[in-house]
Amino acid sequence: MESQTVLPTRSRNQKPGKRSKGDSGRMPDAKIQQFRDQLMKAKVYLGLSSSKSDPEFGRELKERVKDVERTLAYATEDAELPINAQEKLEAMEQTLARGKQTQQDCCAVVEKLRGFYLSAEEQVRVHKKRELFLTQVAAKTLPRGVHCLSLRLTTDYYSLDSCRQQLPNRDKLENPRLHHYALFSDNVLATAVVVNSTVLHAKDPESHVFHIVTDKLNYAAMKMWFLANPPGKATVQVQNVEEFTWLNSSYSPVLKQLASRSMIDYYFRSQHAKSDENLKFRNPKYLSILNHLRFYLPEIFPKLSKVVFLDDDVVVQKDLTPLWAIDLKGKVNGAVETCGESFHRFDRYLNFSNPLIAENFDPHACGWAYGMNVFDLEEWKKQNITGVYHHWQNLNDDRLLWKLGTLPAGLITFWNSTYPLQRSWHVLGLGYSVKVEQKDVEAAAVIHYNGNLKPWLEIGMTKYRNFWSNYVDYNRAYLRDCNINP
Repeated sequence: MESQTVLPTRSRNQKPGKRSKGDSGRMPDAKIQQFRDQLMKAKVYLGLSSSKSDPEFGRELKERVKDVERTLAYATEDAELPINAQEKLEAMEQTLARGKQTQQDCCAVVEKLRGFYLSAEEQVRVHKKRELFLTQVAAKTLPRGVHCLSLRLTTDYYSLDSCRQQLPNRDKLENPRLHHYALFSDNVLATAVVVNSTVLHAKDPESHVFHIVTDKLNYAAMKMWFLANPPGKATVQVQNVEEFTWLNSSYSPVLKQLASRSMIDYYFRSQHAKSDENLKFRNPKYLSILNHLRFYLPEIFPKLSKVVFLDDDVVVQKDLTPLWAIDLKGKVNGAVETCGESFHRFDRYLNFSNPLIAENFDPHACGWAYGMNVFDLEEWKKQNITGVYHHWQNLNDDRLLWKLGTLPAGLITFWNSTYPLQRSWHVLGLGYSVKVEQKDVEAAAVIHYNGNLKPWLEIGMTKYRNFWSNYVDYNRAYLRDCNINP
């Protein structure tokens, strides 16, 4: 305690707020920290019996505590402290020095400090849990500007004549010689960024075809955006998932499960919140069939042989044409592996205490990333990948093999059918980690804002936001009218 509370004193000739020559190595905002240390020590002294037996010292110490608290007020750095802060600091130190002389029971001091530590630790735990909950809530919330954008686009779409509601170049949609992308999203702004960034870096934009599938609620808005903002020479198709008549609960196990009462209760009934420590598994986005369309690519694109799948929270920074020339060596899925960290291995996502999982998979196998994948649809059909997905999805009806989401199901479905791509093709973590290296971000072909901190949300990390906002033309009338700003 003594080593933590020794304070540097200024000389008589040194003016408040000025540093002495010997003070040049001091940490910034050191006074703020000294005040806080003094408050901690004062509260320890006030709780000890020896201080209570000396009323005069107790009153003086309480007055000093009030002075220090008033001095700190809302200050977060030394520059915000009042000019008499140094005097308050020294007055408190003198009172604490008196208190130290009267303290004989070191064990009592240690116990008091231990109590403070445990209390602070519990407060940190509670605040972290609250922060996690609020972050999850913010991540699920649609920003007002994006909601406004969808409404305005929908209104304008239905004001068009039917002949003007059609996107051009429909003859390219099934041409297997072109470069086809699959993108499933209900977010118009995010989808626009993916398409814009891909086309901007394409060497031959005319050969690129984007197949966008959205829900009934956003179909008109998505289509209107690309009617009003055509992506250069590239081709865009917008489809409504509700029109996929083949995709029904009798064919798709996951569709049957998503509509079940137990699944809906799991997501929306609050009493389950306490039983699930990991709140991300209760994100209602998993109830959207759009999230599971990635397992039905051959059915959606029956005449295509190879597609590149893109999530709506990515930004493309290089020409992706070379992806179609990669030999997947008989594999179905080309993806970047994520086994650099232990928590990206199979045992992080699957329940290896279940014999079905333990007998069929390696807990230490590398995971891989969704978000930028190359899929060979011919091999997909040969290996009956959709059938494999249905088999395991049926076995997981009670959610005992894995929780929820598409990545665990993908790891199982494409087990031994995934070809590792070079890491520079796909850099992840921009939606949750501040540790992604700038050089890795700049060198990547695709950067991925996976996580809760999406760049179109206020909680998005400013460190990486410009990489996304560079592809948003904020001068567009629709964006100005909905107050969507950088």
